[in-house]
Amino acid sequence: MTTTRTDIAEVSRIRRGPEADRLAQQVYDRLIAVVQRLSPQDWARPTDCTGWTVRDMVAHMVGAARAHASPIEFMRQGLQGQRRKAAFDGNDLDAMNAYQIEQQAHLSNDELVAALRELAPRAVRGRRRTPAPLRRLRLPLAASGSLAPGTPTSIQLGELLDVVLTRDVWLHRIDIARAIGEQPDVDTDADRRIVADIVAEWAARHSQPVQLQLTGPAGATYVQGTGGPTLTLDAVEFCRILSGRADGDGLLTTRVLF
Repeated sequence: MTTTRTDIAEVSRIRRGPEADRLAQQVYDRLIAVVQRLSPQDWARPTDCTGWTVRDMVAHMVGAARAHASPIEFMRQGLQGQRRKAAFDGNDLDAMNAYQIEQQAHLSNDELVAALRELAPRAVRGRRRTPAPLRRLRLPLAASGSLAPGTPTSIQLGELLDVVLTRDVWLHRIDIARAIGEQPDVDTDADRRIVADIVAEWAARHSQPVQLQLTGPAGATYVQGTGGPTLTLDAVEFCRILSGRADGDGLLTTRVLF
């Protein structure tokens, strides 16, 4: 962990463009590198996402990539989420995720890996090509189901496409590593950039002074204002808390979307 203190106000957010595309493809590439070497036993292991095995998680990401590669598929999955949300505590996102898993049930594990490899670059291109008028739409998020208390209740589509979907793939790689008993590998510039963006959004949401000391390869020390608490924790654990995968208190009850 570097000892340099970074003013959170100086952390630039990830925006549509070459950086967002590069990060999106990099997290897919690193995810594929993990899933293509899973053992048959690994696919059945439970993950931190309640009710999901490793296979369920990969099937979700294949289904999501199909949607991001095709506007028609994106709309079809969204409609299915709306139709099925009553079975998921009114959460259409949970319903859509379950539908994605269901739709990949006929694929073998090897076919899931092949589909993810083929779909990933198409998904990145599809996200980039979404027209500006659509990107400005603000989507409501149900405060129910799997979304942890403190999570935003809406998101702009452009933010979802450029930032949150990349975070989703990034954190699911960590989920899978944890499920199979491996130490998550988060020592690249891409990992540190994604964590820094998460810190910036989190700090903007709670707007309180804080000194955040994140340890580990993806860590750094971040400061917002003066006189606030000092929080020290592992960078990956910080992200897991903000996603709702682990418990937090105080400022850590302010979540961000993954």
